[in-house]
Amino acid sequence: MEFQLDLALEILGRTPDTLRVLLKDLSDAWVQSNEGEDTWSAYDVVGHLVHGEYTDWIPRARIILTQGEAHPFEPFDRFAMFQESRGKSLNELLDTFERARTECLSSLHSFQLSTNDLKKTGIHPELGVVTLEQLLATWVVHDLSHIAQIAEVMARQYRDGVGPWKAYLPVVQ
Repeated sequence: MEFQLDLALEILGRTPDTLRVLLKDLSDAWVQSNEGEDTWSAYDVVGHLVHGEYTDWIPRARIILTQGEAHPFEPFDRFAMFQESRGKSLNELLDTFERARTECLSSLHSFQLSTNDLKKTGIHPELGVVTLEQLLATWVVHDLSHIAQIAEVMARQYRDGVGPWKAYLPVVQ
């Protein structure tokens, strides 16, 4: 599928509700469990998404629109949530994510993006030249990827519990 801003907004606008419906008020056994060292729990993923709303998507879009390739993006700290989320409940993080996403989408609408704007470029610190369209498409896929990650880490908590059905459930393998 070719990138279309209106289709991207369909996903970006639904992610907070999707996460809230899936995770709100679940026990810690579901939301704090991970798969071992260097893996993330559902709680960690939501914290990561919150951090991205403040430091990644819209700040980088602004750089592309106002400075282009003259000002490379700041590196994104993929692990900042381990410090920033400390002491917060998952429900607090879900509320924060919803507010932050609403603000980000409001900013995105205020840009009144044209087809030419989507072709504008910036410099990613690792990937080099990227377009605004690529950044926005990545935002959508990033959301979907993390929704899948949350579902996978939760499903794998019952990896052994499903017994022989494991053969039919690739998510737990």
